[in-house]
Amino acid sequence: MKSPRERIIETTFQLFARQGYNSTGINQIISEAEVARASFYQYFKSKEDLCVEFLNVRHEYWFSELNTFLAKEKDSTSKTIKAFDFLIYMNEKENFRGCSFLNILSEIPMDNTKILNVIQSHKADLRNYFLELLNDNELSDHIYMLFESCIIESQLFRSNELIEKSKKIVTHLIQ
Repeated sequence: MKSPRERIIETTFQLFARQGYNSTGINQIISEAEVARASFYQYFKSKEDLCVEFLNVRHEYWFSELNTFLAKEKDSTSKTIKAFDFLIYMNEKENFRGCSFLNILSEIPMDNTKILNVIQSHKADLRNYFLELLNDNELSDHIYMLFESCIIESQLFRSNELIEKSKKIVTHLIQ
């Protein structure tokens, strides 16, 4: 049996993915996670604090999945190209849900710096991931932008077509 905290986070992921951040209330999370109200507030002072924790957990999960997916690749070129296959893998696994961070970004006011900082940190880590692989600022930023646009476009059109095309572009850019 999962702990109340784990059930809250798991339920939050399901509800945010299905309904969005703004349409998901604390009462629904408490009910569907089958936790007491006091248990919820023991772990989270507010929905905003829950969202920050959700995004932190999602960040760890996403990078863990990416690293596991790329673990067999031997060099930075193959890891960079294969990262686009990771997007296809995640689309299949999560039914084209897109980026949790960008989905929430679209729902929060821009003055919500608490959540915004977590989103910016995740994207900075992804950008740095490509920089560490390629050791070239301009090239890594170009690939990062392709990668990000693939996430959005594949969610919008529920298709991996542009991921496949971007993968070909990236292959030409780095080989």
